[in-house]
Amino acid sequence: MNQVPTVKLNNGTLMPQLGFGVWQVPDAEAERAVATALEAGYRSIDTAAVYGNEAGTGRGLAASGLAREELFVTTKLWNGPKRSWNRDAVLRAFDDSLAKLGLDHVDLYLIHWPRPMRDDFVSIWQTFEEIAAGGRARAVGVSNFRPADLDRLAGASALVPAVNQIELHPLFPQDELRALHAERGITTEAWSPLGQGKELLTLPAVTAIAAKHGRSAAQVVLRWHLRNGNVAIPKSVTPSRIRENLDVFGFELDAEDAAALDALGAGSAARRIGPDPAVFDV
Repeated sequence: MNQVPTVKLNNGTLMPQLGFGVWQVPDAEAERAVATALEAGYRSIDTAAVYGNEAGTGRGLAASGLAREELFVTTKLWNGPKRSWNRDAVLRAFDDSLAKLGLDHVDLYLIHWPRPMRDDFVSIWQTFEEIAAGGRARAVGVSNFRPADLDRLAGASALVPAVNQIELHPLFPQDELRALHAERGITTEAWSPLGQGKELLTLPAVTAIAAKHGRSAAQVVLRWHLRNGNVAIPKSVTPSRIRENLDVFGFELDAEDAAALDALGAGSAARRIGPDPAVFDV
């Protein structure tokens, strides 16, 4: 089994630096995918209410036979469709996620999107404070929050998000946001760490480094994340790729490799693949 390093969140909770994501995995397939990942050696599983696969994920967790304390489970509040997310609505959504997962607590609970045009994530965060205080989430955090959104939370709450899960890969390195996280003690977690689609993994700069180390392009990019201190949650339903994405601890990128990967998203070359949090609303 691979020895995945952990990062210490700002409340002392330890989180594996490499986890398994189940975005776009149908519920009927989630049990098998999660079981395969856990058998391969992953111990961190990332899902969300909107993925529609919390139940399948929970079945995979239960079927593994692993002790609960060996697992790190993340899910997210889908603060949509357009409705009022008052305290009772947030607590009901959280209870529903726990029931589907078959768990009495999660290790990390995230607000999925800031949706600043609704002006309600601060009040949602107040309920997250309550969930954290009650121990049913070992840590709470956010996803897709911009510096301005984090500033608003900081002005309204003493509880600093443990994690901000954001789009992050060599084509969109988010240097400013990662620096802010480091300053405030927020762990940076990358969704779509390999970029969506095959563009990133076929770039000559990436494939050359892969050939140099006798590794796959995906392994090189995941090693870049680990080198930068990011938590990464690659997703796959193919057993061989699930195992390959975890097999990234037998080599290191050198300074030349890192510089070549950093250059891919430097300055104006940086480009977002997913939605822009400033305007995303559902």
